Amino acid sequence: MTREGRLGAIAAQQPGPSAAVLFVCLGNICRSPTAEAVFRERAARAGLAPHILVDSAGTGSWHVGHPPDRRAIAHAARRGYDLAPLRARQVTREDFRRFGWILAMDEDNLRDLAVLRPDAFDGHLGLMLDVAPALGVREVPDPYYGGGAGFERVLDLLEEASERLIERMESGLRS
Repeated sequence: MTREGRLGAIAAQQPGPSAAVLFVCLGNICRSPTAEAVFRERAARAGLAPHILVDSAGTGSWHVGHPPDRRAIAHAARRGYDLAPLRARQVTREDFRRFGWILAMDEDNLRDLAVLRPDAFDGHLGLMLDVAPALGVREVPDPYYGGGAGFERVLDLLEEASERLIERMESGLRS
């Protein structure tokens, strides 16, 4: 069975949130929109895009409505990812109904999400890099106050983690 067929079967068995992913960082202008764009492109490349809902958000509100950081846009564009149309938004409690996979970029944002998490949420709330333990790191570092190397490191980590996440979603695992 193809990847598309497998994920379609998963979505048919567990409609909605099981095939919906939300990436979360602090302001939704660097790491999480990059994760959204990378994962969306990787899902499309795998033929899964029609079966997956992908979005990103921030735990903070100060960038709501703004585009991603210009450096994130530029570095992502060099690798073929388009962040320019994305706009920052803040996480809401509704996100816990819409998304079965809510993945934070770091421990601080994961703690903030845990506070918002409704008791009824039965999806996967965790760190993005936990799906790729071979990377040897658990947090996607915030590149905001650094130079270009930080944005490149974020892309490297998110490309690998996105591949692993697609594999996890295909297999229907939620651990």
